[in-house]
Amino acid sequence: MKYVKQELKGYPDLRWCWYRLEGMKPFLLYDMLALREAIFVVEQTCAYHELDGLDKAAEHLLVTRDRTVVSCLRVLPPANKAGQVRIGRVAVSSDWRKRGLARSMVQSAIDKIRLDYPSSDICLDAQTYLQGFYLSLGFQVCGDEFLEDGIPHIPMQM
Repeated sequence: MKYVKQELKGYPDLRWCWYRLEGMKPFLLYDMLALREAIFVVEQTCAYHELDGLDKAAEHLLVTRDRTVVSCLRVLPPANKAGQVRIGRVAVSSDWRKRGLARSMVQSAIDKIRLDYPSSDICLDAQTYLQGFYLSLGFQVCGDEFLEDGIPHIPMQM
């Protein structure tokens, strides 16, 4: 676990921490997976394998309030020295949307990646409707739109 000194304006009670799976307490792991399932499987009515095996290698940013995960994302390290670092599974609880939390989390991930992997590009597959959000953070479209589990996505990189 690595605590991040981060504050979302108006919400000083949020706690920001980076975890690897082996350092995550079971209740946090459960909350993270439940949040991702609630959004990516239930809310988006998309039946797919949420547990894809990639979480084992990832670092996870969890934002909690009163020991409950309200948002999360993961960062996948590059496969090799020339590889890209990938941001994914950006999820914000419906009660916490429209407050700037996703923007702060993605910026925190970018900052961490720049420190940990200074020579690597950062990439992600954005749901197409979020393209403008990621453009505003400095990402650029780097390929054609595609369907992933029936949802339009666009590859982007920084």
